Amino acid sequence: VLVTGISGFVGGHVALALLDAGYAVRGSLRDLSRAGRLRETLRRHSASGNVDALEFVGLDLLRDEGWREAMEGCRFLQHVASPFVTRMPADKDELVRPAVEGTRRALQAALAAGIERIVLTSSFAAIGYGHPAGRTAPFTEADWSHTEGEDVNAYTESKTRAELEAWSIME
Repeated sequence: VLVTGISGFVGGHVALALLDAGYAVRGSLRDLSRAGRLRETLRRHSASGNVDALEFVGLDLLRDEGWREAMEGCRFLQHVASPFVTRMPADKDELVRPAVEGTRRALQAALAAGIERIVLTSSFAAIGYGHPAGRTAPFTEADWSHTEGEDVNAYTESKTRAELEAWSIME
């Protein structure tokens, strides 16, 4: 299983669950020099303590290099990688561009490689904002956060546009 964004909170927990269930995991990192420390962190938090079936590959959401090779030998993709910040950037494209382009690269590479199953980690941010106050109807696949306007932050726009890109590719 290729897990993008393995160094993040969600990606790390996804990888641990997969490793503990007996899957071999290939995790993507922007900077491979962090692999040793991350492996030890995951080992400490693993229920089984077994991270021997874990390998790392260098990938960048904004670069084409490495995606095809990263998929080789994988049956599944868990695409978790997406930029997250504690403060919104002045330029929203610091979040939007890597989220959308990274999703595009991951899904296109997975489809080209014949990956059996793709799981995309999304967020309530992709559907929950810009709807009338007091809404009681359940959200459906037709609902998306509004991505225009002063009150839309970069994170909401990045998650919304990335998931819309994924659906566009898969249709």
